[in-house]
Amino acid sequence: MERADWLLTPAQRGNPASRVDRRHADGAAWSTGNDVRPLVHGAVYFAELLAAVRAQRAGDILMFTDWRGDPDELLDGPNSAIGDVLRDAARRGVVVKGLVWRSHLDRFQFSEQENYHLGEEIEEAGGECLLDMRVRPGGSHHQKFVVLRHPGRPERDVAFVGGIDLCHSRRDDAAHQGDPQAQRIANAYGSRPPWHDVQLAVRGPAVGDVEATFRERWTDPAPLSRSPRSRLRAALRGEDTQADPLPEQQPDPGPRGSHTVQVLRTYPNRLRGYPFAPDGERSIARAYMKALRRARRLIYLEDQYLWSESACRPFAQALADHPGLRMIAVLPPLPDQEGRISTPMNLLGRIRALEVLRRGGGDRVAVYSLENHAGTPVYVHAKVCVIDDVWASVGSDNVNRRSWTHDSELSCAVLDETRDPREPMDPGGLGDGARVFARELRLSLNLEHLDRDGDGEAAALCDPGRAFAAYADSAAALDAWHDGGRHGPRPPGRLRTYHPPRLSRVTRALTEPLYRVVADPDGRPRSLRRQDAY
Repeated sequence: MERADWLLTPAQRGNPASRVDRRHADGAAWSTGNDVRPLVHGAVYFAELLAAVRAQRAGDILMFTDWRGDPDELLDGPNSAIGDVLRDAARRGVVVKGLVWRSHLDRFQFSEQENYHLGEEIEEAGGECLLDMRVRPGGSHHQKFVVLRHPGRPERDVAFVGGIDLCHSRRDDAAHQGDPQAQRIANAYGSRPPWHDVQLAVRGPAVGDVEATFRERWTDPAPLSRSPRSRLRAALRGEDTQADPLPEQQPDPGPRGSHTVQVLRTYPNRLRGYPFAPDGERSIARAYMKALRRARRLIYLEDQYLWSESACRPFAQALADHPGLRMIAVLPPLPDQEGRISTPMNLLGRIRALEVLRRGGGDRVAVYSLENHAGTPVYVHAKVCVIDDVWASVGSDNVNRRSWTHDSELSCAVLDETRDPREPMDPGGLGDGARVFARELRLSLNLEHLDRDGDGEAAALCDPGRAFAAYADSAAALDAWHDGGRHGPRPPGRLRTYHPPRLSRVTRALTEPLYRVVADPDGRPRSLRRQDAY
């Protein structure tokens, strides 16, 4: 297998202004020799993040970006509030730098106040946390990563990349009882919404690539906001609006493992664009489109949205081109927001996306939601894709036009040099061979959702056809138990068959403008919009 069969080349990234590829001496658009571990569930990630930050000392560097930050969110038990942890790090001499989306006003159910207060706590301790609104109108900074560097101790360097914010509701575990510090969402999820999410712990040279992404945003000379109202509010509050210089970037950590990592991003095309992405960047979309062209047996997807006909067409095309290809998608059963306007706006894109996928793959497309053992729906916030147990991607991006073109996003695609010896050894039949990282990531998620464990169960699920059937059988049994009045023992598993809702023609017509402008806007240059290209 050649890496360029699956990963983007520098030219294919489509953004020569970025340092992420130019910084590689070999001219590659990826870093080799990394060790990447999936951290499934917020509780697992938060505990590991807490230990890593507490181990930092004076002169070390901590850089993070976030969509929402709640300073009182506990990472792992008492006295572990994220605001206190970052403040303590700054007080003992760690260089703490953060970029958090400024957010829209709280009355629109975003997180303006929470993000402001997290920044306040860090700044009071000598760190620096800027509220960043350098986005398209209606857009957000959605990247969620933390980089820890240790001058003189590069073996400790790590980047945490994925979909988990440093905020309420994220600290859930495999039991899916929800975070005790809950953020209320739609009533169906209860007062303590169960939450399914994934982050990566990346060690090795790719840490430098993630750091380069942070530095590009940090050194952007544009004002943090162009809004006169936001700038006035910042002045009245005495907010820090000027980024202080960062310490010089350290050499990349040395090789640690067998994983090739490609850092992928989305930035929108915007007026007076980013110096590191003058026309935007859509490498996440381009990476999906390239990898999907090699899909032959199984696309496994966990996604918060799965909106947008445009974003789903590459999946549908792969299914239409290869009759042996199947797709499993695990999604939230209901939107996180409910209302007369927001609910149909959130549902319209999902309905249309599934129509596109069904036309491409028919009954080879299986869509599920999750519930915990008490029968409460689980909100799926994970953004994971595994193709043929070879290529795997985890990040902040969802499969929709917003994530692929409009908001800032960051994802890591991972190719493992180590082949998996279990049958089928080459599920795609292209000679690539199943790879340990991608297969183990998929199997860990499969085993959890099916309530199975053990090597024997995992080995059986290696076969894409058997995994597809196991999901169908498990969901059918649990659906039947619910339909029958929940009598007798509850069948094992957490999977429920997802049934797309119905919207009337009138509702669709009235919702369409809001969906396109608010829920799933397009951040591409006009020339690419006309071609529906990325």
